[in-house]
Amino acid sequence: MAVASRSRFGASLGLAPFLLYVTVFLLIPTVVVFVQAFQADNGGVTTDAIASLNDQVILRITKDTLVLSFATALIGAVVGALVAYVVSTARPDGILRRTVISVCGVLAQFGGVALAFAFIATLGNTGVVTGWLHLQDTRWLFSLKGLTLVYSYFQIPLMVIVFLPALEGIRPQWREAADNLGATTWQYWRHIGAPLLLPAFLGSLLLLFANAFATYATARALVNQGSPLLSLKIGDSLGNEVTGSQGNLAAALALEMILLVAVVMACYALLQRRTSRWLR
Repeated sequence: MAVASRSRFGASLGLAPFLLYVTVFLLIPTVVVFVQAFQADNGGVTTDAIASLNDQVILRITKDTLVLSFATALIGAVVGALVAYVVSTARPDGILRRTVISVCGVLAQFGGVALAFAFIATLGNTGVVTGWLHLQDTRWLFSLKGLTLVYSYFQIPLMVIVFLPALEGIRPQWREAADNLGATTWQYWRHIGAPLLLPAFLGSLLLLFANAFATYATARALVNQGSPLLSLKIGDSLGNEVTGSQGNLAAALALEMILLVAVVMACYALLQRRTSRWLR
């Protein structure tokens, strides 16, 4: 009994660094944001910052952020799933599989200012491709249309990484059994493959949505005027040369993003739990 207790204590002690990390960088900032969202300038309690979320400008920014996040998540999910399927059919030790997985691992993490600069140098006013094709108007790159293209650059390889294990979980015996029973390829994917992969696909879609929803550095480097996204609006509210600091509004916007991401990730966890049942 004592040995089992010491074993459980040792396992719990091993989680201490992770719990400390979560507390310092997740729980405490969340509590601070919640308090500041309801804190008045005189130290009292107010709901003015929360009520400002119903402002027409804030609602438009929220809508644009949701549309951009969903659009890039959908593009990344569809294209990434197709690429992942091609990779899953390749030889496990083949050069194609290893190359694609390695490239996707790099590109999925290639974001921020470096990615924005790469697109500006390619499709900007003096970009390489702009010069080759003699493009006249490149303002679209610095709008929501441009952000859709740039976000898709890292959304697609991220989808390949997170969706490939689900494709590899499809056992060849299931396809062989369907063929022996006279099922066509369409019937196999309609009644067996697609239902099994749907939870994993939707979970990956939610993960990509949360990834795009919280992106800041890439959008900040491309969009220098205005705040078309919630993350940019938060940054501008913390330090604006015109309106000054609006910490309460920034906290309210951050609280809104936290709640939305929490709901998305809770749905993602439920879908992943369902997917793990047949991946074992």
